Amino acid sequence: MEVFKRAIIQPGPPESFALRMVQEVIKPQKQTKLAQDENQFLENILRMLLQEFVSAAVQSGEKIMQFGQSIDSSETDQGHIPRLLDIVLYLCEKEHIEGGMIFQLLEDLTEMSTMKNCKDIFGYIESKQDILGKQELFARGKLVMLRTCNQLLRRLSKANDVVFCGRILMFLAHFFPLSERSALNIKGVFNTSNETKYEKEPLEGICIDFNFYQTFWGLQEYFSNPTSINHAPAKWQKFTSSLSVVLNTFEAQPLSDEEGDANNLEEEAVNFSIKYLTSSKLMGLELKDPSFRRHVLVQCLILFDYLKAPGKGDKDLPSDTVKEEITTCEERVKKLLELTPPKGAVFLHKIEHILEREKNWVWWKRDGCLPYEKQPVEKKAVADGSKKRRPRWRLGNKELSQLWKWADQNPNALTDPQRVQTPSIMEYWKPLAEDMDPSAGIEAEYHHKNNRVYCWKGLRLSARQDLEGFSKFTDHGIEGVVPLELLPPDVRSKYQAKPTDRAKRSKKEETKGTAHQVEENQNATTAAEIDGDGIRADSTATPMEFDAATVAGTQGGTRTPDELQKHSSDTDAGQEAGQLEADAEVEAGIIDGETDADVDLDTVG
Repeated sequence: MEVFKRAIIQPGPPESFALRMVQEVIKPQKQTKLAQDENQFLENILRMLLQEFVSAAVQSGEKIMQFGQSIDSSETDQGHIPRLLDIVLYLCEKEHIEGGMIFQLLEDLTEMSTMKNCKDIFGYIESKQDILGKQELFARGKLVMLRTCNQLLRRLSKANDVVFCGRILMFLAHFFPLSERSALNIKGVFNTSNETKYEKEPLEGICIDFNFYQTFWGLQEYFSNPTSINHAPAKWQKFTSSLSVVLNTFEAQPLSDEEGDANNLEEEAVNFSIKYLTSSKLMGLELKDPSFRRHVLVQCLILFDYLKAPGKGDKDLPSDTVKEEITTCEERVKKLLELTPPKGAVFLHKIEHILEREKNWVWWKRDGCLPYEKQPVEKKAVADGSKKRRPRWRLGNKELSQLWKWADQNPNALTDPQRVQTPSIMEYWKPLAEDMDPSAGIEAEYHHKNNRVYCWKGLRLSARQDLEGFSKFTDHGIEGVVPLELLPPDVRSKYQAKPTDRAKRSKKEETKGTAHQVEENQNATTAAEIDGDGIRADSTATPMEFDAATVAGTQGGTRTPDELQKHSSDTDAGQEAGQLEADAEVEAGIIDGETDADVDLDTVG
């Protein structure tokens, strides 16, 4: 223990002598890390030394954190106890000793100190928050720190030590992660012990409506425990009637802008209190206070927000009648908040935003408080003078470049039979064919034809690989595109083309082909009339040679059925019949040699 006392008064940072001091006292088996029994022995020594320092400080009447002489001129405010804590904190941070030892010493120190000294101790804890929150220390001492803070909160007065309580709560909020379950009210239990006491009998000489006074403060019972009116129609009716009386009073006594300016809530000198006074003598003044009105109206909005979704199941939701009443009251409350000066509309907008964000926390807790935090990524330090250049990728981005590089290094990547390939028509439409089979007993709502993406991909695939099946989409829909080989016999007959239809279709195509051939002959004859060079070239030929050449050209100019169908799609059956008669006359004229070309030649001759 004497070695530690000498080390505490020794100047310099703890890293220059702390480890050597521990090795001198403990003489550990390992040079840089203590074993379990060695840690326990060192902890007992430190706790006894801390207790000795606290006793000496109490006897001398000094503050605990300022006990002892200054170590040097640069650290005039540091005493023996902060110096001891710094040494232990350094050893814990470097993992020379057990990480939870510093938390145990802090707990002992708060238990041995008065509340006045605890404020200074907690100031030291706040200053070391970043080091205590490191993962290697936090995992070992988070429960001890939580127990220490809760014990301090129990010892403090919520009415007189509001600032200190707020410091502890803020520290816990920053020290523990947001997903820490120990800091959450998982079950949604309300603090029913927070009772608002008010007068039950009227006082003599007070000119005030005592019934309104009792009605007004009686609302706090429902605000502190909203579950009491959730499934109690009688209490709900009593609450709505009482709230209606209060809202009517607020509406009948609106606040002017002068009253709002007189009670400016943005002044720094305003002292906020956690609870308002309930004396009947102050009722008239409180009704004229805008902050008092806002306090009550915001309580109403919080209650309504809870009643809309109180539990985890739908059985806890209010009835339709209650929902309508909640909506009506909520609109009245928001209107009053908007009319309450100063800046009522801005204040209402902020409250609505806060309540909307609160819904996210409510649903998060109902889902079991799933962790959503991500550990920060440490950025590598860039050397001075060097500019961080943006990486350049061969194919535009990292993923495509890696994919190309992988395929380049593996030539069999494209020929691997296990790779993802475009499926065949039979393979792709097999699930839909199974759905169409009545013996499978698949319900219609689970058919693949209801999947738009599946149908769209199938139509694209059929348009490339099965044009005949794709053409059936117009008559039979998506089920007509399925290959007939996949369908059972009783279903296949429904989508097969009838023989009569095939004959009519082929006959119609032949008729259109003949008409188109004759039309081409007419076009060729007209061109011969216009082209003089062509006339002179053909004039030397005999009629029989001209006819043979014309007939040969006619027979050799046959188009495909698809082209014929596309060209003659706008002609009906009557027009086709008339065209056939005209074509027959033209053909007869060609055979007899009485063409317009011959007539022109005779005229020239």
